[in-house]
Amino acid sequence: MNGATHLLATDLDGTLVGDRAGLKELLDFYEQQPYEVGLIYITGRHLASARQLIADEGLPIPKALVTDVGTEIYMGTGFLKDEHWEAHLMDDWAPEQVEALAKTIDGLAPQDLPVTSRRSYHVTDAQAVEQFRNLLEAEQVPHKLIFSGGKDLDILPPNSGKGQALRYLLERHEISDAKLLVAGDSGNDLEMLTLGFPSVIVGNAQPELKTHEEHPLIFRANRHCAGGIYEAWNHFHVD
Repeated sequence: MNGATHLLATDLDGTLVGDRAGLKELLDFYEQQPYEVGLIYITGRHLASARQLIADEGLPIPKALVTDVGTEIYMGTGFLKDEHWEAHLMDDWAPEQVEALAKTIDGLAPQDLPVTSRRSYHVTDAQAVEQFRNLLEAEQVPHKLIFSGGKDLDILPPNSGKGQALRYLLERHEISDAKLLVAGDSGNDLEMLTLGFPSVIVGNAQPELKTHEEHPLIFRANRHCAGGIYEAWNHFHVD
């Protein structure tokens, strides 16, 4: 990934994936450019689920795959785990405390996940989110809380998240000067959309992004999914 001049860092479901005609248009457009566009996929899915989606949708293999809402990073065609990132996060992570507190609150249904780097819940009562937030803070449990789509709650290590993972990749691989576009559609993408790089909120975004404040580096696409990425690329990066 070192030396890349153009990068797309994108969420998968509802952003890159969701409109196959738009996806084909975007990928064909990238193929026609005189430069290579390096791809970074940043998703809430776990590794096996993300790899299955990549196969099912015929997506190009990315330079980096960030999974589990920014808590796991895998590099290259072999999807090799970045152990340095994992060690960085685990220093300040207490999942057992998170689980114990979650059990005291009605309206949170735990998701069964094959990872230890996050705790995720389906929310059946919106009031449960604030109750959980207040309890975590009162008990001084280190965490990052992300609520998206009105139903998905993720509790992450405090130094993780999609934005922190992307910043780490750019710095570790010395590609901060590349022409970058960041793309997302829901609340768990907000952190990476507000890093200060050219970014796009696709036209089918969740309400929590549609109501986010305006910013000159955040493009609001009319088109959905990959079509919105295509719009934004031509807005920011016409060479």
